Amino acid sequence: MPRTIANLLLLLAGAIWGMGFVAQSTAMENIGPFLFIGLRFLVAALVLAPFALRESRRADTPVSGQHMRGFLLIGLALFSAMALQQVGLTITTVTNSGFLTGLYVVFVPFISLLALGQRPHPVIWPAVIMTFAGISMLAGGSLSALNHGDLLTIGCAAMYAVQVILVGRHVGPSRRPLTLSFLQFALAAALGLAIGLAREPFIVGQIVAALPEILFAGVLATGLAFTLQVIGQRYTTAPQAAIFLSTESLFAALFGALFLGERIPPIGYAGGVLIFLAILLAEIGPLRWRKASAGPAAT
Repeated sequence: MPRTIANLLLLLAGAIWGMGFVAQSTAMENIGPFLFIGLRFLVAALVLAPFALRESRRADTPVSGQHMRGFLLIGLALFSAMALQQVGLTITTVTNSGFLTGLYVVFVPFISLLALGQRPHPVIWPAVIMTFAGISMLAGGSLSALNHGDLLTIGCAAMYAVQVILVGRHVGPSRRPLTLSFLQFALAAALGLAIGLAREPFIVGQIVAALPEILFAGVLATGLAFTLQVIGQRYTTAPQAAIFLSTESLFAALFGALFLGERIPPIGYAGGVLIFLAILLAEIGPLRWRKASAGPAAT
């Protein structure tokens, strides 16, 4: 798959996640955060199960123990990130949550460099700075004093960065993107339901009331978007993937304005433009850099 197509898949995942912020916000009017996490990932796992089974039947070899452990670590990182974000949303504002979740764009290259010794392409650093600045502008250019929910969301961003890096390390060598997605969803569903049933009220009427959000989050924001992430990351780098996926903040602002009546300040529109300029830099910059390094063709 060409890198351009892979990055477009990641951009689509970001758009779907942006819509998911609306569902996450409204769902907790009826059910607790861990029940919502468990149910959305249960729906996603059920939707993806037949596709993962088909992939397994067509595979030449079974998943190795090393990759299986990696898949489970990815699921644990995903659940941790989602739990921190969802609980944080009960304390902090949606604006702060969207801004702070976007910090994973900055965390990915730093964690890759410090933990793995992988140096990103030089153009990624200005693209990261532009993305971070754009997300800040979408939040209005400033944050109120950090509270406990904000700190949880910063932890969420760190765990998302770990998840993105782990996916990049395992999806290509394993050649099992659907199996990876199914296992991370199933583990997150099991952990979410276990904690939710132990700590939160299970009221059928309230779950039915939240069913539209659960189905949207499970089928699209989880099942489809995370699978697009896994597929797209087979053909691009983790830092580039983080930049494209971070457009969820832009789309969250747009969908919040459309469906929740939230208003985007003028500086927010400028932030959206900056984010898309960062995307173009991440997409076109390495190609132009290689062409310039190669020099003119011999005649």
